[in-house]
Amino acid sequence: MTRITAPPPPSSPPGSPPPIRHSPAPATPPSRRRGRHSPSPSLALTPSSASTSAATSSRPKQRPTPKRVYTPAQWVPLPSHPAFSRRDGEGGGAAWDATASRLYAWDPSACGAHRIGVRIRDPEAENDGDEVAVEAAVPSEMLMPETDLGYVVTHVSLNTDGSSLLLVGSHNLSVLYVHQRVSEDGDTIICRTAPIASQILPSDSDGIKVLQASWHPFSNNHFAVLTSDAVFRLFDLSSDLEQPEQEFYLQPILPGKCQNASAVCPVAFSYGSDHLWDRFSVFILFSDGSIFVLCPVVPFGSDYSKKHIQEIYEDVNAFGLKSSNPNVVTNSHLAIAWLEATFPDLLHQSTDTSLLMSKAHPYAPIDDSLTLQGPLCRVCEENNESEGKSSTCEGKAVGFMYSSAGKDSVLVTAWGSGQLQVDALADEIQPQWNIGIPTRLNVDSRGQIKSVAMICDSNSQDPLALRSHRPSSTGSNVKSNIEAVWMGHSPPLLRLAIVDLALPKTPSDSSLSLFPDPLVPERFYCAHGGGLDMVTLHFLPFSYPEMASTPPSVHPILTTGNSETSSPFLSGFVTIADAYGHVQLVGITCLGECFVVEMKGWKEPTPLQLDIDSKSVKDVEPPATGMISKELIAGPDPPILPSSTSLKSLTPGSIEGKSTLHHYIKVFHEYYVEYGHKVFVELKEHADYVKTELEDKQKRLESVKKSLLSIETKDQDINKRIDRAFKVYELLEKRIDSFKMLPAANKKPLSQAEQEFKAQLDRFADVELDALRSSISALSARMKRFAQQSAGGAAGTGVIPWQAPKAGRSHISESQMSLLKSSLEKLSLLNEENNLKLQLIDNELKNKEQ
Repeated sequence: MTRITAPPPPSSPPGSPPPIRHSPAPATPPSRRRGRHSPSPSLALTPSSASTSAATSSRPKQRPTPKRVYTPAQWVPLPSHPAFSRRDGEGGGAAWDATASRLYAWDPSACGAHRIGVRIRDPEAENDGDEVAVEAAVPSEMLMPETDLGYVVTHVSLNTDGSSLLLVGSHNLSVLYVHQRVSEDGDTIICRTAPIASQILPSDSDGIKVLQASWHPFSNNHFAVLTSDAVFRLFDLSSDLEQPEQEFYLQPILPGKCQNASAVCPVAFSYGSDHLWDRFSVFILFSDGSIFVLCPVVPFGSDYSKKHIQEIYEDVNAFGLKSSNPNVVTNSHLAIAWLEATFPDLLHQSTDTSLLMSKAHPYAPIDDSLTLQGPLCRVCEENNESEGKSSTCEGKAVGFMYSSAGKDSVLVTAWGSGQLQVDALADEIQPQWNIGIPTRLNVDSRGQIKSVAMICDSNSQDPLALRSHRPSSTGSNVKSNIEAVWMGHSPPLLRLAIVDLALPKTPSDSSLSLFPDPLVPERFYCAHGGGLDMVTLHFLPFSYPEMASTPPSVHPILTTGNSETSSPFLSGFVTIADAYGHVQLVGITCLGECFVVEMKGWKEPTPLQLDIDSKSVKDVEPPATGMISKELIAGPDPPILPSSTSLKSLTPGSIEGKSTLHHYIKVFHEYYVEYGHKVFVELKEHADYVKTELEDKQKRLESVKKSLLSIETKDQDINKRIDRAFKVYELLEKRIDSFKMLPAANKKPLSQAEQEFKAQLDRFADVELDALRSSISALSARMKRFAQQSAGGAAGTGVIPWQAPKAGRSHISESQMSLLKSSLEKLSLLNEENNLKLQLIDNELKNKEQ
């Protein structure tokens, strides 16, 4: 593997902000059908100067702010940055700005976003032994919204030019303008913030829920929102934040399934990549795992590659209009009309070749609306139909991802049971419209379209027609395959694999998140409650058909040690493609801690041979070079001789025989002399190499001999340790036998009657004994008080207490006195009995406890 070394960054003064480092863009895969190459998608993200001025003119002007005095930055490892200290609060998120090399991390405790300057250096080039590759600048900036948001931010997303940060909550949306500052206080910057769709999304948590919100890859001002009411909305920051630019009301029809709206609801969506009609497509996943497609969906004013548009336009004219099928011709006419109205540059071919981009103009057919293509059916061969029906996933679909790898379009669905379903499109995506269903248009005074709203119904006959569709394995019927593309049917899915992450069963579905790799399109990452896994696809039907028997490889990157939970452990995750050809994985946990994992190499080796703790490039032995070629070792090939019959007819003394003999002697001489010369040159050039190889082998042999000697010396010590271990084992066995002789070892569990008796004793000890003790203490106190009163009266009168006085009036009769005396005797007897019972109960409780 060759390491790509970037030139060192230019030196900057100490008071300047962190330098900007650009990462290489991944190579764009060729087209799936005809092998055409597509330019990099980064070209489509660069708007023209006119569009930039038009977009910024509608926004409020930036307030003048005083110049900041930048303090010299100190570079520390990214996980050690002060912004990632332990914090409280729910929510979070992270976003990466590749242009400015900055990391945005949302802090829920401070209700703001940390903007951290990041630099990536190569530790192997510096030879300092330091393993830190990602460093952050200290201090960092804190971007605060100008008003209190009033909700918990669960996800943040940054647009392609790094000017707007989308703050996503469970029921709310806001946008933070990074470059529009309201005020500054040191490293804390107050930025202008505006709510989004406040009239559509309620202020409380009982209404419409935001399922997903993300920026469009071909526009800096457009982002899409999928809500729980099954509506896909596309907003434009430059025009209106309250009303969407385009609204698509999704009405899926699932044949043979329940039509209850609560049973099938949208979960997530994904944009298509830079491949034919995929760049105009939006893939939507529903909770039952069904996938639908909207095509074409284009933000008004977005920029696309002119070469791509011309390629699609020529494709429709070449294969669609010349068909003998009327349905193919109708769909081709609709696609051509949409292309010519959305991209007028196709009709006005300019001689200026410097214009590489084409701007999308607002357009929507009045009498037609888009078809919700799907659900995409899976195509199986005749002998695999039973297997395809049985290989289903459990639970509900919780995550979705689209990836363009080579000539294939890969769709990955994550299920709550911990399974990943990997499918590939078996055919091309094509646009589809529902004829006769009008579209609602909102136009201005000049007649230009401002917003579009339409109801997108799915074609119920589409899945039934696709079940009989079998893609031809050979290229013998190319014309019929091309006509099938334009028949108006949705493309089928080809099942690649079902990856089981072996997550534990939980009462609720696990939360799984999917992230693509920025450099290797065949690789993606899955985050769940148990950690982070890397999945690499080795078989792709159009790109790598020879790897059909190779399953995907799954390698754990990070484990949390708490796999029983179903909640995610990451609040933010970004993938960074550095200048050295590596991928840096940066994750932020729910506790605010940060970790960095470096993924080296452009491709992973063969499955089951990958060591996750792989050595660095400097530790891997280089491939053997300079070895003697196998041709020279095998020897020279003998020249081709004629048949023996032709030589037998010649005599050595004849002229023909002498001439033939002389010719073959010359041929043999030249052939073996040439081979000998090659051997001489090869041995002469490789003498030094053979010498170094022999020396290396000799050194390795000596090291092996030393290792054997050390093993022999340690053998006695190992034997002694084994003997000592056996003695300890015998001692432990004796101790176990002695423990078995103890009384407690033979103790049997209590029977049901004994358990009931013990429960009665416990209840008696807890309640009745306390009451009895309090009664005895009260009677004892009364008896003492009565005895003291009687003793005082006898001392004053000189009369015995229990005798009535002879003179004067008697206060207590003799019958009462005798009754009191008998009562005291009974109380004393009762007291003695209670004391005996208490002793018995205490002894019984002690025995039970022992």
